[in-house]
Amino acid sequence: MARTQDHPGEQAASDPIRLLAIRESELSVDEVFRAVGDDAAGGIALFVGTVRNHDGGQDVGALGYSCHPSAEDELRRVAEKVVADFPVRGLAAVHRVGELDVGDLAVVVAVACPHRAEAFAACRKLIDDLKHEVPIWKHQRFSDGTEEWVGAC
Repeated sequence: MARTQDHPGEQAASDPIRLLAIRESELSVDEVFRAVGDDAAGGIALFVGTVRNHDGGQDVGALGYSCHPSAEDELRRVAEKVVADFPVRGLAAVHRVGELDVGDLAVVVAVACPHRAEAFAACRKLIDDLKHEVPIWKHQRFSDGTEEWVGAC
């Protein structure tokens, strides 16, 4: 069966941005997944970023995230760009700040679109632009006592 753009389900939803937040509390994959649910979505792409135990050949002992007061506004701007470029039915993005442990969820994003290829592409753009444009910084402290700040933008 050929795809047709005539059906309303093939178009972006009128208000597809369902959840955007920067939080100090633990993140939930289930919350983000539920936020993007839409009967017209044939594909939901989800990305979960976790704290790993190493970076640049060094063991990470501790890690913290902090952000600029404009971070949520910038997150909305990034989300709006994704919505403008893809037929998004639902979009959610949540990033954690504060002290995190290895294995903790640092960021969870999801995008629902009519088809899987669109969902994958939109989700990739969302996480890539979030990491490059939203002012969130990572402070890594290594097991050898050294530390570094890593800027997301």
